[in-house]
Amino acid sequence: MNNMPKAKIGIVAVSRDCFPMSLSENRRKAVVKAYQDKYGEIYECPVCVENEIHMRNALADVRQAGCNALVVYLGNFGPETEETLLVKEFDGPAMVIAAAEETGDNLVQGRGDAYCGVLNASYNLKLRNLKAYIPEYPVGTAQECAEMISEFAPIARAVIGLNSLKIISFGPRPQNFLACNAPIKGLYNLGVEIEENSELDLFESFNNHAGDERIPGVVADMEKELGAGNKKPEILSKLAQYEITLLDWVEGHKGSREFVAIAGKCWPAFQTQFGFVPCYVNSRLTKMGIPVSCEVDIYGALSEFIGTVVSQDAVTLLDINNSVPADMYDVGSTPQSCNPLFNMNSTREPIIMLLIFDADPPVNGNPPRVSARSTLISRLVPVCAPTPPPRIIDINAATPTVKPLTIKAITLYLSTGIPLKC
Repeated sequence: MNNMPKAKIGIVAVSRDCFPMSLSENRRKAVVKAYQDKYGEIYECPVCVENEIHMRNALADVRQAGCNALVVYLGNFGPETEETLLVKEFDGPAMVIAAAEETGDNLVQGRGDAYCGVLNASYNLKLRNLKAYIPEYPVGTAQECAEMISEFAPIARAVIGLNSLKIISFGPRPQNFLACNAPIKGLYNLGVEIEENSELDLFESFNNHAGDERIPGVVADMEKELGAGNKKPEILSKLAQYEITLLDWVEGHKGSREFVAIAGKCWPAFQTQFGFVPCYVNSRLTKMGIPVSCEVDIYGALSEFIGTVVSQDAVTLLDINNSVPADMYDVGSTPQSCNPLFNMNSTREPIIMLLIFDADPPVNGNPPRVSARSTLISRLVPVCAPTPPPRIIDINAATPTVKPLTIKAITLYLSTGIPLKC
């Protein structure tokens, strides 16, 4: 996918000077092996940190290795100052985990007391106003720590992406659509930049792309993609012109940022002035990895970008809308890969994250969560056949079989720096 951050994770072991350094080093090696055997590559820093000089050397090593995400691993109690300075001075997301004792037969030279160490580390992080990802239970065997690191990977990608994201909007939002209000300070707090343009700016650029030599090639690609669904071939050239306009705008305006999301507009004047609705083009950009939200929904574009980075797949936002008849499906900017109507032969299980606030009033005498879930299933299951029915993950409901870890962890990491695991 285009527009996708990549995380190169490095692991640095720390050791308190009253414990054997070899204990941390050997436990680090075991974690690295467990991770590589099951999940893939991770960079193992050879420097074990016991003092501030070691800390500087470790930081220089992981930077030279190109790491942009860091695991601080307490193989024993660990030095509170040096391990939190690793988090402070590393330019990227960091997590802190600790080693469990392996066996009761070796608690003399083999005792690390890392559980107490990670408690002290979390306290020291708070004293320094630092954010680090700490799992709900951050102490484990080599295999368990490897799993924790795998859960950190999508969080790291999201944080890396947000720190180099620019949201480009074309507005203002439609009249009487305050639901899409987006205070800018919240974006800045996340490290996100915003470029706000007018719909007129976009219209001028669109007109300047009339007759672009790339249009026929894009039209041919659209015709191939649509197949028998190409019901309005006469507007494909305008849609191709619009797609090229947006892609050129992204390249010309992302500036120093690596990643882009778009908050666009499709009504009320768009249809009459541009001569089409942009939903299909928006879906094509989303498929390319450039999320596009409707109604100048800046926070919606942000959410789509986070979802794309976490899942490494196309993401769409849909309304639960009882005004849409059961024999219709409101797809909006949904790419074909997310749309069961275009994807009848897919064997992928659609996964829908459902968030219904408990404060909502009951609907038809039912609790709001049950009503919303029933509505969603009744709308989607018929059009998904014969593909697998969607699995509804209610983020508010903690069940033993579903762990929506990543969504909660990212939400709480970004807001407080202290993620929560279900």
